[in-house]
Amino acid sequence: MNERRYSEEETAEIFRRAAEAQQEGTLVPLASREGMTLGALQEIGREVGLPPELIAHAARALERGGRSFTRRFAGLPIGVGRTVELDRKLTDSEWQRLVVDLRETFDARGALRQDGAFRQWSNGNLQALLEPIGDAERLRLRTTNGAARGWMTAGLAMIGASLVPLLMLAGDASAGAAWAGAAPLAGLGVGAFGFGALRLPAWSRLRRRQMEEIAARVAASIEGPGDSNRISKG
Repeated sequence: MNERRYSEEETAEIFRRAAEAQQEGTLVPLASREGMTLGALQEIGREVGLPPELIAHAARALERGGRSFTRRFAGLPIGVGRTVELDRKLTDSEWQRLVVDLRETFDARGALRQDGAFRQWSNGNLQALLEPIGDAERLRLRTTNGAARGWMTAGLAMIGASLVPLLMLAGDASAGAAWAGAAPLAGLGVGAFGFGALRLPAWSRLRRRQMEEIAARVAASIEGPGDSNRISKG
């Protein structure tokens, strides 16, 4: 079995957490393109004064948060998600506490659905899905900013529509008049696209952080025997 390798972003996060635990700053080395193993990270940690146990603890905390992914539209983060492999299946009461955590974190009541062994909480585009994987479960969190995508799509459509007469009249003497007529529509299109695009960076950062925190809480809460711990924000 291949040893887990950490990406450059994950390496930076592990060293950041380890340095915070030690309450002192440190330079963060860059990971290789192939990633770095925990042993390699611990060796680098020794060189900058970070104990191996702090590196291991930070790596474990990172693992609890699962792995994130981003969906892009026109190069911008229109959707974000996170997947975390749980050590075991959640009991019914643990699932209910996770639902409470989801509702409080996202300030949304949402709706519950169960299809066989699959359990789901959803609020529009925002979804949390528990799927069985043998004797354990996988938690998938994902969302899409539908409003921003709508504005951006409408903006691109208006920009495209404004260009049609210009392309049709390319080289024609009336092209100038066509542009004068199309300019307001193009301006509206740029405005609509910008309105949707400007809200995406902050939105995606917030959703990624919320998902990471939820994933870390639920993973930490079930490290012991079933239902012996609780999901907590403290």
